[in-house]
Amino acid sequence: MDNSHTQAPAAASLRPNAIGLGGAVIMSAALMGPAVSVYFNPQVSASHAGVATPFVFVAALAVMLIVGSSIMEMARVFPSAGAFYTFVSRGIGPRAGFVTGGLMFLAYALLVPAELALIGVYTHDVLAQHGIQLHWTIISAIFIVLMLVLSLRGITGSLRTALILFTAEVLVIVLLSAIVLIKGGADGLSLAPFNPGESSGGLSGIALGMVFGILSFVGFEAATTLGEEVRDPRRNIPLGMFLSLLFVGAIYLFCTYSEMIGFGTDNVDRLVGDTAPFTTLATMYAPWLKLLVGLAGISSIFAVIMNSNNGIVRIVFAMGREGMLPAALGRVSTTHQTPSTAIWLQGAVAVVFTFGVGLLSGPFNAYVYLGSILTLAIIPVYILTNIACMRHFGDLGRSERSLLRHAVLPVLGIALLAIPIYGQVYPVPDAPVRYFPYLVLLFIVVMSMIAIQIGRVRPEVLLRAGGVLATGEAEALPAGEAESAGR
Repeated sequence: MDNSHTQAPAAASLRPNAIGLGGAVIMSAALMGPAVSVYFNPQVSASHAGVATPFVFVAALAVMLIVGSSIMEMARVFPSAGAFYTFVSRGIGPRAGFVTGGLMFLAYALLVPAELALIGVYTHDVLAQHGIQLHWTIISAIFIVLMLVLSLRGITGSLRTALILFTAEVLVIVLLSAIVLIKGGADGLSLAPFNPGESSGGLSGIALGMVFGILSFVGFEAATTLGEEVRDPRRNIPLGMFLSLLFVGAIYLFCTYSEMIGFGTDNVDRLVGDTAPFTTLATMYAPWLKLLVGLAGISSIFAVIMNSNNGIVRIVFAMGREGMLPAALGRVSTTHQTPSTAIWLQGAVAVVFTFGVGLLSGPFNAYVYLGSILTLAIIPVYILTNIACMRHFGDLGRSERSLLRHAVLPVLGIALLAIPIYGQVYPVPDAPVRYFPYLVLLFIVVMSMIAIQIGRVRPEVLLRAGGVLATGEAEALPAGEAESAGR
């Protein structure tokens, strides 16, 4: 096979070397949002897995470490703002890359309004406790404006803000969790929360609970979108993801266990019915922390909003730059070197879904429903990236091939990702959750048809898919890949 590359003209690029390893870690860790995850996800998982909810989070971490291995390998070889879109384009093909980009847009684009609806209702409740009444829509609108301003000004300022918010939230939730455990919780310490046999819904309960366990880790891959702005991206992007997974996973383990012990293993129903369990724990065990718990929740949600927004606009920017989306989306602001058009597009999407779904179903339900859909959208992305990893290192990257990292772990990762999918379809959950897998499947079919049409009408576009790497220079597909792209 001829592995020579044809050179394309220089492409619009983001600001290089803007951040280091710490920025990559914060991008991923803050997007996972430890506080928002332990505030709002365990009670949803507990409605299915009961006392075994902390086990669900341990299992979810194990799954994400295995799945993440392939993502880290592809990020090392193909650093790019396009992230998964680039990985799959290079490992499987441009049509699959286009579908992947669409799924990433669906996942991250829905994560932003899900969190915006949540920050609106949560901040409303925090303010109401202090006698201040402000409708959640006004609060969400304020945070939308703040998100746009920070995004347009550049990644450095956004990550600096995320670091401050992340540090504050972690200190508060870890402190409260430690106090709960030191006081012995409701009924004393127990290992029951780590026993899968304690799942009230059996295996199906664990599988369905893992949807929100995995949702809690969605975002660990966010550093991949900084491939053009991080120093030494081939090292710092994979390392940043790995460190963020371990760090945030440890926080989840500690805090979800504390949460279950704090309510008591005999009071799972009380946890399930509590929309703000950490506020309840603060009231029970450390009333002086109650205000700080509220502020930590707000800061965590906004950190997730900022980093998810930064991630999706870079993927849209990469696809626009390479012609997969309108070229206007590939434009860069001359003032701050930020993907300004993509930022405005994502802002519009956020407004529509935040207020549309939030007003129709209620803001907390908007978080639950959009969270379920985006988790189902991100799972196929992880699966496709694992396949791309196997194909790349079995062909062009075979000189670096490792049986464990490039064959065994990807296959295992794909198999494990079937668990939360299974939980969403059997036994059939209540409406509207039962319809979400089929909505995502329909989206995949539509995106596939569009990709096929692009290949027929504009085959030259497919030759550029995934071609712009960390250098910002456009690199066409290798000759062998180009031949397959044109077919």
